[in-house]
Amino acid sequence: MPSYSEVRKSNHFYYFIKFTLNVYSMLFSLMGLCVLCVGVYAEVERQKNRTLEGLFLAPAVVLILLGLVMFTVSVVGMVGSLRDNKTLLHMFLCVLCVLLLLQAITLAMALIFEKKTVALFQSTIREGIKHYYDDLDFKNILDYVQTKFSCCGGDEYKDWGVNQYHFCNGTGPLACGVPYTCCVQRKLGEVINTFCGYNTLNEQRETLHEVIHVRGCIHAVNLWMSDNIGITIALCCAIGLPQLLGIVLSCVFWNLLVDMSESADMVDFKLKKKEIDYSELDLSGAGWCLCLPRDGGYLPVPAAEPELDPIDVHLEKLKKQPPRTHSQLRELQQSRSASGLDEVDAGRKQKRDH
Repeated sequence: MPSYSEVRKSNHFYYFIKFTLNVYSMLFSLMGLCVLCVGVYAEVERQKNRTLEGLFLAPAVVLILLGLVMFTVSVVGMVGSLRDNKTLLHMFLCVLCVLLLLQAITLAMALIFEKKTVALFQSTIREGIKHYYDDLDFKNILDYVQTKFSCCGGDEYKDWGVNQYHFCNGTGPLACGVPYTCCVQRKLGEVINTFCGYNTLNEQRETLHEVIHVRGCIHAVNLWMSDNIGITIALCCAIGLPQLLGIVLSCVFWNLLVDMSESADMVDFKLKKKEIDYSELDLSGAGWCLCLPRDGGYLPVPAAEPELDPIDVHLEKLKKQPPRTHSQLRELQQSRSASGLDEVDAGRKQKRDH
């Protein structure tokens, strides 16, 4: 079985890493574009009745930022892998590493400072409850969470007292009550009484277990995550592993390009450095991007000069020398007699010594 160092030198390995990274980047760029379009559409609709300014309270803003980051980073990786551009690949690798590191740090900080994290979510949800009927995005999200996790409010059901329609000093039909999504559903599929939470904020928790859910959604979600630790880990892996895969692919491909750029086989890396015109080369097999390698390379290799015999070398030198006078020939004869070797013999002796 061939070793990794031998496999990575083959063209098949190059093609596999190149197009795997390209497909990976293309898929995430399409996903980012879809998320961006949904976020823009949601933000346009939200601007019609804009009341919430907080980042956590504006899902459309979160979607726009997420989609923009995904699309931009993925396009950089896609172009870098397609064009074998080391600068773009290095940028793509660094951004992925920074994003993954920030997510890990955020998760660690949230676990370490759990009380402060819970307090942040409580204040955020209470602020959203104040404008519950003014922002349909937040209303739909909170209604889904309250129904899915059988909870009410952020910290507890009394959080609904901050809403102008639900606080107990009001005079409307919702005064001192909670939305119907907080109510306990006794039978699956039964018709829901939208006023089932009427006048429940004045009651104690012990008397409301059969009427509404008294547990806050923050505690309900934490409890669900603790009870379903496998699903929680799977969700974290679903977020982190694709990013880790992109880091591994881009790192391997970038190192592969660094090694290939040190040889004379890559079209993009070497042609301009050697000042060779494209029209002078046979670039068949380089592809439309002029970036695919080929066995033997694309650059012309100069033919090795044949090794000449010392006698031929001496004759070539004699042809290039100007004519000698009688005095010069006499001096040359005397020097040869003193050394005992002529130029041919001296060349042969030097060759044997080497």
